[in-house]
Amino acid sequence: MTLNIGWIGCGRHARQMLLPRLPDHDIRLAALCDRDGAAMAATARAYGVTDCYADFGDLLRHPGLDAIGMAVGPEIHRVAAIAALERGLPVFMEKPPAATAAGARDVAAAAQKARKPVIVGFMKRYSSGNRIAMNLLRNGDFGPILGITGSYLTAPTYFEGEPDYTGFYLHHCIHYMDLIPWFASSEFGDLSVRKVSPAPGRLLLHLGFTTKAGAIGNIVMGTVQSRGTPMEEVRIMGDHKRIEVDNIVNVELHRDPPFKADNPAATLDDTVDTLTWQPNFTAAANEDHKGYSGLVADASAVLRGDNREMPTIEDGVLAMERLERMIRLVEA
Repeated sequence: MTLNIGWIGCGRHARQMLLPRLPDHDIRLAALCDRDGAAMAATARAYGVTDCYADFGDLLRHPGLDAIGMAVGPEIHRVAAIAALERGLPVFMEKPPAATAAGARDVAAAAQKARKPVIVGFMKRYSSGNRIAMNLLRNGDFGPILGITGSYLTAPTYFEGEPDYTGFYLHHCIHYMDLIPWFASSEFGDLSVRKVSPAPGRLLLHLGFTTKAGAIGNIVMGTVQSRGTPMEEVRIMGDHKRIEVDNIVNVELHRDPPFKADNPAATLDDTVDTLTWQPNFTAAANEDHKGYSGLVADASAVLRGDNREMPTIEDGVLAMERLERMIRLVEA
């Protein structure tokens, strides 16, 4: 069954990352909305859309819609999602779900009242390496998680003119406020923050934390690296085991191998030696290792009424509450 979706927001992120994934999952762009007429017209031409609106209220009244999708600003996410839910339409939205945790809770309340799902685009859960890591944690013999470290950096050019770092917090840090507790399968316990800021627009944060399940860890985030280099890595430690995910695609599972130098019969043992995985970028396969395709695949199923384990508005509320807790510590 084709899903007819009304889409709000025709910016670069939507055009490059999200909208190209829709046809693969039998989702039809039935109508578009954006205040940028040129961006909306270009998107309409690309997808053969004839019905375009400058106001999302008009879009919501478009006949025959099955769902609403959006990738706009956090405040519009809040008000447009609530308006869509009041019309009985399920919602897919990019993160963050609102500008504040209170706003996210408003969306969650509206979703509960409408009995319709709201999906939040935490695509880090779907990145190839992160998915493999989570499957190892869930399906293997990894055992209890003892420690987690994560590093997720970006460049200052994103946030020039925003010395309050609002954009950095809401569009960048929010990812790890979802991803790290997801890996840990546990809420943060204690949380502390250290920071250094050599100049306006340049900020480096080190978060130290415990989880309620008993793990310890740290997260490094900041605006002090070039976007031209890999800037993301995760390490999950257990008892004589650890999983490392580098650049969201390279995965290593370390176990407890014996020393080999003094053993003339040494070989490789798939039960204890390190396992590695890297994607094959030379293959003629349209694989989306960032995770947007997997995210949209699950979203299309949920918007049709199926059950899938995926990030919902309730996860968005938790991520926003963690983010605001972090910000309070940063600004203290």
